[in-house]
Formats: sequence, C-alpha cells, structure tokens
Amino acid sequence: MFLSQRHALCAKETKELGTSPADMRRDPFMTRLTIGTALLGAALLAFQPAVAQDYSADTVMATVNGKNITLGHMLAMRARLPEQYQTIPADQLFNGILDQLVDQQVLADTAGEAPRAVRLSLENESRALMAQEAIQDILDQPVDEADVKAAYDAQFGPDTRSDEFNASHILVETEDEAKALIEALDGGADFAELAAEKSTGPSGPNGGSLGWFGMGSMVPPFEAAVIEMEVGSVAGPVETQFGWHVIKLNEKRLSPVPSFEEAEADLIRTINEGSLRAAIDIRREQADVEVLETEVPFDAIAKIELLEE
Repeated sequence: MFLSQRHALCAKETKELGTSPADMRRDPFMTRLTIGTALLGAALLAFQPAVAQDYSADTVMATVNGKNITLGHMLAMRARLPEQYQTIPADQLFNGILDQLVDQQVLADTAGEAPRAVRLSLENESRALMAQEAIQDILDQPVDEADVKAAYDAQFGPDTRSDEFNASHILVETEDEAKALIEALDGGADFAELAAEKSTGPSGPNGGSLGWFGMGSMVPPFEAAVIEMEVGSVAGPVETQFGWHVIKLNEKRLSPVPSFEEAEADLIRTINEGSLRAAIDIRREQADVEVLETEVPFDAIAKIELLEE
C-alpha cells in the first residue's frame, strides 16, 4: 500500500472508531492499536483466519523469534481494553490486537534486560490480577434474599424514617426589619411577595422557598424553630449567622423510602462490599504478615528516581 493510501485509510479508520488525535496523544497504546488496525486492516483482509472447527486459548496465532502469541493473549488484551473499544467490530479488532502483540514482542526482544521499574511493575500487575481473581470468587457467592430483606428493613424500616420539612423564609439584616415583616404578614401580606421584595437571601426571587430538607440540613437555630412549627404557621424573628429570618412552614412529612425492588441492587452491592471486607480481614489474619519498622520517611514514596539506582 502506498504511503498516501495508508494515511487515507488511517484517517478513515480513526474517524470510524471515534478516536481523536488528542485521545491518541493521551493513550499511546490506543494510538498503536487504532493505527495498526487501520494500516493493516486492508492489507491483511485476504488473510483473515478461516473459521476453525477446533481452537482454544492455546491456539498459536503468531510467533516472534520463537515465542508464541496465542489466542489467549489476544483475548486477555481485548478484555482490558477501555469500554469505547469493546464495541469495535471483530474483523477490525482481531488484526489490530494481533499486530499490537507482535509489535510489543518485537520491541521487547530488543529492549535488553528489563529495568527495575519494569520488573517491579510486572510483580505488582501479577499480584493485582491474582487478587482480582480472589475478589471475583468472593463476589460470585450468591447473596441470600433473606439477608437483602433484613438489610432493607434495617435501612428503610419504620424506625429509620425521620421528619422532612418544606419551608420558606425571608432573610433580612436586622431584628426590627424582621418584626416589621411579621406585622405585614399578620395584616394579610403575601409571604412569597414579601420574600421576593425584601429578602436578602438567594431564595428571595423564588418566594423564599427552601424546598424539602431533613434534620441536620439547616443551621441549629433555624432547624429548632422549624421543628416547633405547625404547617402553615409563621415564626420569627430567628437569628442565625446569616441574619434575621422570618420562617413559614409549608409542609411536613416522613422521609420517603424506596421500594424493595428499587433498593435491591444497591443493597446487594453493599452486602457484597461487607462480605469482601470481612473475607480480606480473615485472610489477612490467617496470613503471616509482618510490617517492618524502618527509618524510611513518608516522602520517600515520591522519589521515583530510586527505581533507577
């Protein structure tokens, strides 16, 4: 393929995959995968693997200097691609991944002895992958429905519900101004109109409406006043650090709760998280763990140059 044709194909492939040049700069691996797919897609089209009657993860797809690249290597790479690449058609992804693995092995064979940073990263990666397998085994354990229902009752039962309030207020700078507002309200003035005209708070243009709020959402003096009010009543003047308030309680209710069906997925997730934490704690207690006393300071964690020594 001539150079101009290769560039045109690369540009077309990049557009189809929804990958911008900025994305490529941020992710060199994805750059290589995308470009590799583009440049080799047409050239290798005639060599698409035939539909095999018998293949497995151990099927060798290519060799580089005597080292095998298997279908399993390709599957493992695909499984770790970002989500946006998981939907690329298989006929494009197949050759791109294989080519990427070939290039990686070619480069790895010319890199010489692995630097310390690479060796340690491989150890960390291996440790993390094996830990993830253990985590998945724990999370794959079925959750008893009775436990889910018990968690629902504990989190959303009658005893867990608290009062919520819908209130409006007018905020002014002085107590005298607040008293004058109460006199106007006693004389039949409209609360929302007064709030829009007189309130210095951000809710003023909205008639002073604060919407629904629960316990602990407001500063203590304001909350204490609201708790003692009857629906439809006006209270004040109430002083807080923001100024002087005249308050109207519009509505009152118990905090709403989701249905069991609405909460079930979150409850299962919470139970799984607890089970996982417990399982880790048990395994840690059973393991021979010794955290050594050293003279290493906390800021040593930032000294990346130590890896080059």
